[in-house]
Amino acid sequence: MNVAMFIAFIAGWMIAWISACCLCISRVSDRYVRLHVFLLAIPVVVSFAGLIGADQVRETGLWHLDRTAWLMASYVGLLGWTIQRFCIRFMHGDRSYRAYFTLLTFTTGSASLIWFSGDLRLLALLWGLPLSGLVGLVLLNKEWTPVRHVARLMSRMFAVSWLSLLLAAVWLWQVTGHWRITQVLSEESLLRPGWGNAAGIGALVVLAAIIPAGQWPFQRWLLESAVIPTPVSAAMHAGLVNAGGMLLARFSPLLDGSLPQWLLVVPAVLSIFVGTGILLVQPDYKRQLVASTLAQMGMMFLQCALGAYVLAVLHLIFHGWFKAALFLRSGSVVPRPRPALLAPDPPSKRWLLYGVLGGIVLGTGFWLAEPHEPLRLLRALLLGWSISVAWWQMAVLQKGRWISMIVLSSLGLSAMAFHDALASMLGDALPAAISTGRTETAVVLLIACGGLAGLGLTARRTTEIRAKLYLWLVHLGEARDEAVESHPRYLRAYMRRGGELK
Repeated sequence: MNVAMFIAFIAGWMIAWISACCLCISRVSDRYVRLHVFLLAIPVVVSFAGLIGADQVRETGLWHLDRTAWLMASYVGLLGWTIQRFCIRFMHGDRSYRAYFTLLTFTTGSASLIWFSGDLRLLALLWGLPLSGLVGLVLLNKEWTPVRHVARLMSRMFAVSWLSLLLAAVWLWQVTGHWRITQVLSEESLLRPGWGNAAGIGALVVLAAIIPAGQWPFQRWLLESAVIPTPVSAAMHAGLVNAGGMLLARFSPLLDGSLPQWLLVVPAVLSIFVGTGILLVQPDYKRQLVASTLAQMGMMFLQCALGAYVLAVLHLIFHGWFKAALFLRSGSVVPRPRPALLAPDPPSKRWLLYGVLGGIVLGTGFWLAEPHEPLRLLRALLLGWSISVAWWQMAVLQKGRWISMIVLSSLGLSAMAFHDALASMLGDALPAAISTGRTETAVVLLIACGGLAGLGLTARRTTEIRAKLYLWLVHLGEARDEAVESHPRYLRAYMRRGGELK
């Protein structure tokens, strides 16, 4: 059953790719785009059918079929279809209107096939194709100088990531004698590399994963990518940036307990703090979303560092849909003329204290329900902190505060229950989280202390250290001069030439 569904899945993408090529024919009307988006739904439907019917792992040729691969294919395919459906009107009138759909189709198609790879060579090849497609999407607006600068920076970073994974694949073949991923990651093969080889290969895999995610110290290309079109940003932040977590999950037997896995904690924690800080001081909405991605990906890699690969994969899926929705609706934050409203009274400290206590009670209760479950303490911290932040945002309401608190708590617990249901659906496709003991406690205390320190600096606005930290975060979040332009001069050239840039 799995093999037949996979053949149908490949056939669906072949139809979508042929349809995308038809968009390159000048005689084809722009109205064909709607038919193309309709045809793009075929592999999406097939992938969902494969996810439902994926009862066991199958190996066929160079491909490895399991429930996780079908889940990622469904996620990437549906995400690509949603973005292209949005582009029908959003990108209409752009001179690269057809090219966007063509490149988006090939990029999302190759991205959905990555996780079916059962061979190291195929995995290394498919890893680079979506990254190349993303650079191509950026270069569709190459007349703009900042875009060319960002494309060059992305090309260099992605080339390092691609080369790192390729070197890791060749290194694994040399020490194990196998190209098949299941054979490479078997218990017998993992005993051959030795500590030095395993650490070197793991470091290359980690490097290949964190660069496309824009993690510290490779965050510069991500922070400067705000100049690219909104649909491309949505595809990048919701899909390709998240791929690193899944890559680490695939190679988890190699990384489990090794030095690269523990070293992953450092860039992950720094990315969380730096991304959150830039988010708080950056006035530009799109750069706020970019900084949020930096912090969220840091949390995902932190989960990978703690061995919670199931949580990391679910995190990247939920974050992807949430971030895609924010990017596609970013135009709604543009101020519109409206009658002046009276500013609400600032909430009292008592109501803010209620939010803190509510988050503590809910998080503690969630942890005490299953205190011995791996990473339960980290999840409890995130749940309680989310409830507190949401309460602070709603504290300006004059009525219905307690009802809002009850609704928020119910939604938080429902989200955790839904999260656990999806985790159980994945079954044994990904390794289960192991008890991390003191490491988990140390990470929780580190995040909690960082959050409390941020609240303290926010409350004391006149301190010198706050001013220096604020200016440093503003400087860090701003793009370099090459990546910005006070006025898009290429538009003036475009208009002078009658709308035909050559």
